[in-house]
Amino acid sequence: MSLPNAVPVSVPVFAGSGASDASVAKETVGRPSRLISVDALRGFDMFWIIGGEQVAHALESFGGGEGPLSVLATQLKHVEWAGFRFYDGIFPLFLFLIGVSIVLSLDRVVATAGRRGALGRIARRSALLFVVGVFYYGGVTRAWPDVQVSGVLPRIAVCYLVAASLYVCLPRRGVVIAAVALLVGYWGLLNFVPFPDVDLKHGTLGKKGSQTEAKAPEVLLEGVSGTVRGTFEEGRNLAHYVDFRWLPGRKRNLYYTNEGLLSTLPAVATTLFGILAGWVLTSGGWTERRKVAVLVGAGAAAMALGFVWGWEFPVIKRIWTSSFSLVAGGFAAMLLGVFYLVVDVWQWRRWCEPFLWIGSNALVAYLAVNLVDFDAIAARLVGGGVKEFLEVHFVKGAGGLLLALMALALPVLLVRFLHERKIFIRL
Repeated sequence: MSLPNAVPVSVPVFAGSGASDASVAKETVGRPSRLISVDALRGFDMFWIIGGEQVAHALESFGGGEGPLSVLATQLKHVEWAGFRFYDGIFPLFLFLIGVSIVLSLDRVVATAGRRGALGRIARRSALLFVVGVFYYGGVTRAWPDVQVSGVLPRIAVCYLVAASLYVCLPRRGVVIAAVALLVGYWGLLNFVPFPDVDLKHGTLGKKGSQTEAKAPEVLLEGVSGTVRGTFEEGRNLAHYVDFRWLPGRKRNLYYTNEGLLSTLPAVATTLFGILAGWVLTSGGWTERRKVAVLVGAGAAAMALGFVWGWEFPVIKRIWTSSFSLVAGGFAAMLLGVFYLVVDVWQWRRWCEPFLWIGSNALVAYLAVNLVDFDAIAARLVGGGVKEFLEVHFVKGAGGLLLALMALALPVLLVRFLHERKIFIRL
């Protein structure tokens, strides 16, 4: 069974290059047809975003919470601070795939509309995605300063804006230099720039309370005379201090957030790594198996380099350290290599059809789980007595696991419905 080419709509990513318009037109001729593996991997990534955490919580109690399932449940949860698990690579994988999609689609825009037209299109779509991100976090239902302007979608918007613009304006060497400069520059900032020695860490206040409960900077800094640099503790690092002083609106942790201002720099580098992978996939002079080898080999090398760098600059997702960017980028490249081998080289595609449903309407799936209470709908279907029966007569945690899987299946069925009717929602 062959699957139709899915339409990428999770993020409107147009790709472009630093070459002249004429040379771009020549480069696009003879490029491979749409890569099903990229769409499938995007859907695989979003699959975990829309339901991975709920499944992880359910697995924790399934069968007493021991054995292989407990290991799987651990991998489906974020590390609290330093370290790396499977789930820590999910959001970076999405940014990485945006970079890949830039290469696969933006050249055509540059060839037809020119650089200026492409840059205008990039800016418009980034702005729209940013606005959708603000809407996702509640829009203006709350009064300022409880309106959230930072988060996953706003970060995607900024990373796409910067990475795509660099791709259009710079030659390939310039893109590589930009990625290295962002990682090294961020490392330099966090290691050598001094800031007031104030500890911003707290409990759960910022996650549930109002931003109005935060103390003003002059109050929190009162009596703080010393400075510090090169620290990577939660609430006591330059990235969190910058958020505390200059990030507007609601912050997830009251004084700082996971998608803050300064940590966007290495996140852009993660997107640029995707551009490098896109160049590998579209290389006309390489065989398919060589492309797989390069993606997997380079990914493994990047992960190793990131972990080694982590001895000096810890691997921390929540401030997106440069070492984390390397580890996550390597993780993404290896996954892309495997998907490319299985889906596009071997053409084993039947198994990934559900991921193509999600990948073709990823933004719909992401917004749907925010706007629709799928947990409540799942409870109406398999909660109550059904859940209790499974808990009593099968194994402890079976009812909760079924409930989580049903809540995950509902948005998947939604995008399947849209896919079968060829409805693809674009920004």
